[in-house]
Amino acid sequence: MPAVATSRSQRLQFLKPTAVNSILAEVRQAQERGVKPVSLMRGEPDLKTPAHIVEACVEALRNGRTGYPDNRGEMALRLAVAAKLHRDNSLTFDAGTEILVTPGATFGIYAILTTLLNEGDAVMLPDPVYDAYQSPVRLAGGEVRPVSSRIVEGRFELTVEALEKAWTPAAKALLLNTPWNPVGTVMTREELRGIAGFCERRNLVLISDEIYEAITYDGARHVSPLAAEPALRERFVLVNALSKTYSMPGWRVGYCAGPAALIQSMFLVLQQSSRGPATFAQDAAVAALAGPHVCVEEMRGEYTRRRAQVLAALDGIAGVKAMPPEGGFFAMVDVSGLGLPSNTIRQRLLNEHGVVVVHGAAYGPAAEGTLRVSFASGGEVLAGGLKRLREGLERIR
Repeated sequence: MPAVATSRSQRLQFLKPTAVNSILAEVRQAQERGVKPVSLMRGEPDLKTPAHIVEACVEALRNGRTGYPDNRGEMALRLAVAAKLHRDNSLTFDAGTEILVTPGATFGIYAILTTLLNEGDAVMLPDPVYDAYQSPVRLAGGEVRPVSSRIVEGRFELTVEALEKAWTPAAKALLLNTPWNPVGTVMTREELRGIAGFCERRNLVLISDEIYEAITYDGARHVSPLAAEPALRERFVLVNALSKTYSMPGWRVGYCAGPAALIQSMFLVLQQSSRGPATFAQDAAVAALAGPHVCVEEMRGEYTRRRAQVLAALDGIAGVKAMPPEGGFFAMVDVSGLGLPSNTIRQRLLNEHGVVVVHGAAYGPAAEGTLRVSFASGGEVLAGGLKRLREGLERIR
């Protein structure tokens, strides 16, 4: 018999495990040695999907909504997305031509990058930023162009000066995330106007990942870049999903909104890659977006309590400073005062103290000296993990 082909696509060389998956491999090894770790790492909400959303899904199944969906997304869901964007974000998009339903936000980002990029084009990414953005850029033939941020009074900032310094003629797009994973910054209207002006000057498409929009604190409120600067309209694509706002990570329902020509091209990519989310899941998403929204306020209240719990648990440790996040459910903890690389601290916390966090450097050099602590899970997991984290940091100090 002929040998099984072993050659692989050269594109595989551009792929690497995400930080979370790499750390999970270390966690499994620690478990084999008898360590019983508590995780403060994952970005998956532990809150249940609200009952009225589940019931809408069950009702759809009972009604036989199990066939192939409209590849663009069921019209009822596209209409619900358009209504949501107008209600919550002061944005107007046509449900027929300017909205595309996707199997999660990740696929939306993949579709827009595949649509925009030719070989050698560059995508500008804030440093630090969610590391899973990088592989889709490279799979689409693009190159990552990091934009270094800075910490000012306990808050990561992305300046126009930094954007200009990082810009290259090869740049085709800027991928922005606000609220910003991992650092928790919610960009202000003024900051977004400056970024929008940069995109206009440099002829860039602004890809705006707004998945954490509903989770904000202390008076911070999410503003979509397009709402801050309507002149972006023809060079702007919004990416979002229901995973965080409605605690629906496993449902895999997302959406994109943008100019009709770009959305049509993204639709061509989707046709060759996916049928889109299941029809009954889309019906549940309609129920989520249409309301009631008391559940969203209740979730924000719970995350607010957890945030306060994290900040209190880490207060008063010499050489350690938790930075209060403005949005999302991650807190960046400045451990530069301990005098060790962030990954060394993370490994010691896992192996010696049984608590799992992510080292800031996993998200870019600008986050070296920090740890990312998740409060997506609460209860005993959060309380026990914070106890171990405090004890570990004090021992390392």
